[in-house]
Amino acid sequence: MRVITETRDLEAVCAAFAAQPFVAVDTEFMRETTYWPKLCLIQAAAPGVEAVIDPLADIDLAPFLALLANRDVLKVFHAARQDLEIFLKLGGQLPHPVFDTQIAAMACGYGDSVAYDALVQQILKRRLDKSSRFTDWSRRPLSDNQLVYALADVTHLRDIYPRMHDKLAKDNRLHWLDEEHANLLDPDIYDTTPENSWERLKLRKTTADYVLGLQVAAAWRERQAQSRDVPRGRVVKDEALYEIAEHRPKSAADFDRMRAVPRGFGNSRAAQELIQALDRAFADPDRPVYKHERLPPLPAGLGPTVELLKVLLRYEADAAGVAPRLIASAADVEAIAASDAADVPALRGWRREVFGERALALKHGKLSLKLRDGKVAVDET
Repeated sequence: MRVITETRDLEAVCAAFAAQPFVAVDTEFMRETTYWPKLCLIQAAAPGVEAVIDPLADIDLAPFLALLANRDVLKVFHAARQDLEIFLKLGGQLPHPVFDTQIAAMACGYGDSVAYDALVQQILKRRLDKSSRFTDWSRRPLSDNQLVYALADVTHLRDIYPRMHDKLAKDNRLHWLDEEHANLLDPDIYDTTPENSWERLKLRKTTADYVLGLQVAAAWRERQAQSRDVPRGRVVKDEALYEIAEHRPKSAADFDRMRAVPRGFGNSRAAQELIQALDRAFADPDRPVYKHERLPPLPAGLGPTVELLKVLLRYEADAAGVAPRLIASAADVEAIAASDAADVPALRGWRREVFGERALALKHGKLSLKLRDGKVAVDET
């Protein structure tokens, strides 16, 4: 199997891809020991053309990045988020437009977050060779078995996409994916700005000083991880950030009293930088003060209503042959239980047609849930 290692060959194959309506894309990368994913291989396939591209060779990836930005060619991925993150860092923009077969699978009745091998087996009746799944893609040369394994990921994807597209079009469900794909292409979810990194952590306290300490410590860790190109946990674990936010260390000895901080860390240059960052933040008279906005509690007695709506959601999802999560989240269901005018996706567009209207009808006694022959049934009342 030929692997593209020269820019002129990449230009030629990308021109062939650009003449097709869609291209299936996958990557192989390593990030177990790094902060930034190390791109090791790119695989692409479209009707009549396929390629394996070696980004570790002396090659300019600009032609492929231009293909990803070409709005006349649909880019098909499975579980696209990590692939999109890689291409955003390489090219400065997200591929567009995209079609994620894992998202589409929810609307086709294949379940929530279905694995790629399961999707291939269900749609194409093919079994994937998993022998090269846990390979070191950064080592060269790659074996023929590795290359065959890698290319199969996109040749199967190339065959899956038209079948999924046709099924969704036949059922008038292609627009069901618009919001999910828009969310996938939201640049904010790929944000690596250190000052925003605390938002991925679950707050254990909501006092202003605690949150400020966590913000500073998380931003410090993110900068350390990025500059050293190591995973966040190699700097300090999340648990250490919580301790630092709680105790706000001012000396090396303070770090030594923390269980989650590595022994000896307090004497490091990094620890001193963190202490200085905390001191600056707390000494700043203009520092922003975090104010926790509590969600209003559900009105008393709504618990049974929420549970009934969840049963209805599962019933309607099964009837439509889709994953319940695609229709409504648990928060949506609670909001609908509390208010007929809740501003949630489940009361808008196709979701309202599939579930929202029926949920409101159940709330107001116009529908009833029953067990019939051991199965849930819905009756008009």
